[in-house]
Amino acid sequence: MALHFTDAEFARRRSALQAAMAARKLDGLFLFQQESMYWLTGYDTFGFCFFQCLLVRADGKMALLTRSADLRQAELTSNVDDIRVWRDAVDANPARDLLALARELGLSGKGIGVEYESYGLVAANGKKLDAAFQGVSTLVDASDIVTRLRVTKSAEEIAHIRKAADLCDRADAAALATIRAGADEGEILAAQHNAIFQGGGDYPANEFIIGSGRDALLCRYKSGRRALDPHDQITLEFAGAYRHYHCAAMRTVVVGEPRPLHVLYHAAALDALNACQAALRPGNTAGDVFAAHDRVFAGHGLGEHRLNACGYSLGAKFTPSWMDWPMFYTGNDWVLEPGMVMFAHMILMDSHTETAMCLGRTYLVTDGPAEALNLADTGLMLR
Repeated sequence: MALHFTDAEFARRRSALQAAMAARKLDGLFLFQQESMYWLTGYDTFGFCFFQCLLVRADGKMALLTRSADLRQAELTSNVDDIRVWRDAVDANPARDLLALARELGLSGKGIGVEYESYGLVAANGKKLDAAFQGVSTLVDASDIVTRLRVTKSAEEIAHIRKAADLCDRADAAALATIRAGADEGEILAAQHNAIFQGGGDYPANEFIIGSGRDALLCRYKSGRRALDPHDQITLEFAGAYRHYHCAAMRTVVVGEPRPLHVLYHAAALDALNACQAALRPGNTAGDVFAAHDRVFAGHGLGEHRLNACGYSLGAKFTPSWMDWPMFYTGNDWVLEPGMVMFAHMILMDSHTETAMCLGRTYLVTDGPAEALNLADTGLMLR
């Protein structure tokens, strides 16, 4: 089996999940999030775009229901012994297959938690799931149960994240070496991915953000490329990914002479980033981190140019997004603990002058001050 963690680590995770299930009085759990399956068993696939479910019983018994295309994937990459296949057919309804499996494993009439909030359980299949189990078992939303266990990383996970941080810095260096007047965005993007793949990294859970000129104000990927002008700006948000664990960074690079606003906005972004780093301490909340970001930008008179969130947790994530919980936004009462890995991004988008300035890096929450894992140089980059 191609497992990336020790047997002891997987046993620890399973025990933690059983304890969480017991606390919620759940007899079983239907996991649809690919991240949950990977965390608990090592199962590594993008086959979650179809119906598949990892059933976990309160006593730790597990069974995977998936398609034939993923049978060998599960055998090779997971520690699941009981793998069932539902058959593709015109009248296929895998929710009924899951019902039969649940009955076989003694979950009729029991309370079962479901990861309803999942890219792996589209609304249509969720309706079929509810219909299949109506009058048989009680289904309750348990979408957060594994997410909350995953957010605090073990020593083995942190080792993977440190490798991802190194890959992120390699991608940063490759981009900075490529950015120049006349350089094509595709050349820059290729250099970043090449650095990560050459270093043994993985595909990221979402596309890298790259945009220059007015597109430097975008914080999503879009198709289409352009060459950099002699006086330009380019925003990059990217992540090193290793064993699916992510470490992200963000920066706006100026080509040619910076506008005065670039200098002012960078100073504000750096102040805000440092304030967020100071707030990343055990006992503070995710909302406290956002409040630090908000306070600094308001002090610089830039509140209208910031976003309504300034970061999120990172870990092992699958498409379509590397963003995880908790996120930094107003009032989020999720308490920070040592072992959490958090990406803080300071994003200023001035649509009036079409000026962008972004700066972000990833931190490890410790017993004391947060540890910056990447992007050692947070200065204004000029090319």
